[in-house]
Amino acid sequence: MPAPSFARDRLLAAVLDHIQHHGLADFSLRELAAAIGTSHRMLIYHFGSRDGLLVAVVQAVERAQRAFLADLLSDTSLSRAEVMRTMWRRLADPALWPNERLFYELYAQALQGRPGTTGFLDDVVDAWVEPMVDLADRYGLDPDEFRADTRLAVAVVRGLLLDLLATADRAAVDAAFERYVQLYPETAVTSEARTRESTPPRQPGRDPAAAAPAGGSRPAPRRRRSSRR
Repeated sequence: MPAPSFARDRLLAAVLDHIQHHGLADFSLRELAAAIGTSHRMLIYHFGSRDGLLVAVVQAVERAQRAFLADLLSDTSLSRAEVMRTMWRRLADPALWPNERLFYELYAQALQGRPGTTGFLDDVVDAWVEPMVDLADRYGLDPDEFRADTRLAVAVVRGLLLDLLATADRAAVDAAFERYVQLYPETAVTSEARTRESTPPRQPGRDPAAAAPAGGSRPAPRRRRSSRR
């Protein structure tokens, strides 16, 4: 007999697959259980209630998005702005809108203390923020400042996604997100760009060793060698 955690994960995967293909209709646990080939008792055993199951669904979707972001961040050739734009395109994809509507619904219910949803708030922000702090060195930023920047980014993205779900005005919301991206300095550059930036341009006919050092002082003029011995 499979361990409870394995059984729970298997049921959750089946629920996610069902929701992906059939949407988030106002189903009962009995209807959902029949659709995925289990019993409603097993769903109650592992998830406690319909709301508990939906919280698990949203948390699984959130984990998948964080895993996608981690893969993006593992590519050190991408700038901070490129990571932000790629992640936004993924989150703004209409295919994710049903899951995102459920996210906001459960968020509101958890804030009201609805039974079965309160655990939703435990790491709804920190799960995104804390793993990012380790990247502060990569972007040359203070960890506390980077933590605040990341928290701000989570709030902005969630606010814009709510705007998108409410208005369906993709062009306007995309423009707002792009404006947000442009407020950031380009703190991450590729290693090739770092090399270009650290190497002064070589001018034709000029000895690179004679280039002025940092600080603006000019090199002493070279003395001509006398042709006489």
